[in-house]
Amino acid sequence: MPANPPRVGGATLTEFAERAISRAAGAAALEGNAVWLLRDAAENYPAWKKAIAHAQQSILFECYIVEDDAIGREFAAILTERARAGVSVSIIVDWLGSCRALSLWREAREAGADVRVFNPPHLASPLGWLSRDHRKTIVVDGEVGFVSGLCISERWLGDPERRLEPWRDTGIEIRGPAISALEHAFAQVFGTCGPPLDASLLTPPGTIAPAGDMHLHVIANEPDLAGTFRMDLVIASIARQQLWLTDAYFVATSAYVQSLRAAARDGVDVRLLVPGASDIPALSPLSRSQYRPLLEAGVRVFEWNGTMLHAKSAVADGRWSRVGSTNLNLASWMSNYELDVAIEDAGFSAQMAEQYEMDLEQATEIVLTRRNRVRPAAVASGATTARELRQGLRRARSGSAGRAAAGAVSVGSALGAALTDRRALGPAEAGLLFIMAIIAIAVGVVAATWPRVLAWPIAVVSIWSGIAWAGKGIALRRGRATGPPDERLPIDGGADSETPPRP
Repeated sequence: MPANPPRVGGATLTEFAERAISRAAGAAALEGNAVWLLRDAAENYPAWKKAIAHAQQSILFECYIVEDDAIGREFAAILTERARAGVSVSIIVDWLGSCRALSLWREAREAGADVRVFNPPHLASPLGWLSRDHRKTIVVDGEVGFVSGLCISERWLGDPERRLEPWRDTGIEIRGPAISALEHAFAQVFGTCGPPLDASLLTPPGTIAPAGDMHLHVIANEPDLAGTFRMDLVIASIARQQLWLTDAYFVATSAYVQSLRAAARDGVDVRLLVPGASDIPALSPLSRSQYRPLLEAGVRVFEWNGTMLHAKSAVADGRWSRVGSTNLNLASWMSNYELDVAIEDAGFSAQMAEQYEMDLEQATEIVLTRRNRVRPAAVASGATTARELRQGLRRARSGSAGRAAAGAVSVGSALGAALTDRRALGPAEAGLLFIMAIIAIAVGVVAATWPRVLAWPIAVVSIWSGIAWAGKGIALRRGRATGPPDERLPIDGGADSETPPRP
């Protein structure tokens, strides 16, 4: 933003932009915070473990994936120890993301921790699995909080013996009044899994002393609210010089792709860094199908050369940054519970930009060749081959069922755009169309040859859905609420909250 921005109707354009961001995100600006950038598991995990181990009053722990491996068992043991020591420990794990490790929490429950599993399978909701709790956040003693894209798994640590590098990911540590907003965001999801969180565990906003001078928004996105999506569109619209994006599972909507194209054509330096080898291979062709329209408009696209890039972050105009759990796809924007922090601070943005440039040193730029084909820059120039670019690199292990299921929502959106001729198709889309052609032909052959193979699953899902909807209708007719409990706690932790002070 300029040093002396113009005024419109008594307000500066900066103030208008701030108001637009707050309204789009559904999150008020919070002052007086301190934020530290944490890179990869090497910096995030030790900070998390230290904070948890020193907890004296309360721990709020929420994570999409906790694996039953060495690092998962280590975190479960630390949380169990704190529960035995009398600390109030509240835990949320997502059923689909962590279903293989639910037994990890048996001892924690026995020690007194309140462990809840988000959205397990339920007969009354045959398609409920589509909505997940994709957040990764920890709050300790109402003093320190962490927000990130990292889950709890050895995959983030890498395996040198198998030539698997640590996953590239980004998180932050927060202190200051924003802690109250993190607590209320946790309480909102906790209440959908059972009784509401004990109000005494929430820190009244007015009691948290300033820890710095950073201005930020805590964006607690819920299904169908699309707060982060609306904010991302606003940022793409108001960026004037720079918009650098990092995303793990990029399958954006047409609206967002067009907003990036418009920004690039207006002279904004728009860059997109995505994985070169994804842990969900099926999503790679979907991401690449969107390269061509971006490249044609001047957006620079880069693919990470390491094992897996899992970060979800952005930096714009040297003063605005976003870090959190939201991917640039429909599942994250519209279907999941997500948590991100948007920070308006020049110093922090400079750190984010510096880190971004370091990441690009380990990435390959994608360009359009003279034949209008999408290729890595080095291959286009004949310097080397794509195989040589990634020599010695091993692909990340296959993604979890949870992330694959969430990505299914984005698959439908991308295919709809490609197959209805809403935009011109290019060579980059060929691979995707071949895959879908094979699937469509296979489904057609099965339907013609063995119709019952398709009819029976459709019949089961239809009858199941009908019974579930009828049951909910009967419950509503009798005056009983269905679905998640009513909101009992203000999400923004505003000053008018009646939450009593912690003992």
